[in-house]
Amino acid sequence: MFAVMKTGGKQYKVQAGDMLRVEKLAADAGETVQFNDILMLGGDDVTLGAPLVAGAAVQAEVIDQVKGDKVIHFVKRRRKHSSQRTKGHRQKLTLVRVTEILASGADATGVKAAVGAGSVAGAAAAPAAAGDDLTQITGVGPAAAKKLNEAGVTTFAELAAVDPETFEAVKVKPEWVEQAKSLA
Repeated sequence: MFAVMKTGGKQYKVQAGDMLRVEKLAADAGETVQFNDILMLGGDDVTLGAPLVAGAAVQAEVIDQVKGDKVIHFVKRRRKHSSQRTKGHRQKLTLVRVTEILASGADATGVKAAVGAGSVAGAAAAPAAAGDDLTQITGVGPAAAKKLNEAGVTTFAELAAVDPETFEAVKVKPEWVEQAKSLA
């Protein structure tokens, strides 16, 4: 069985036992990570995602954090300018070994989801999923919605019950409360 997974903006065709060098993940050596963005499952029967295969995952063990080969960028301006510049870069990568491919039941407990270094996608999506989408209100952007969620306001009904003068967490505008009343 094989899978086509997506991580770090790239796609990989993997089987159990494969070693991969992927973009840096926020995981230490020895940890087990799970990739949930599966585009295709293959083997006896082929399953294509639209765009992702629901419930499928690839579990892998982190072997090491490594650096890629050095890439040199050289710029030379000819003739009158006569200047040169050399830049080098070594990309940080994570070396993983694929342990198993799950066609269903991807929410295995005790397995860390594969999240790139510095990414907060999982943390920001959790509070918004519990309540209403507060960004539907005119003037409430993603940052204000996040602050409202952190303050405990997750639904239109909760925002409609807020007194704008006494609410300290975010400067709640009276027109937000009025729109929340009509949406609730």
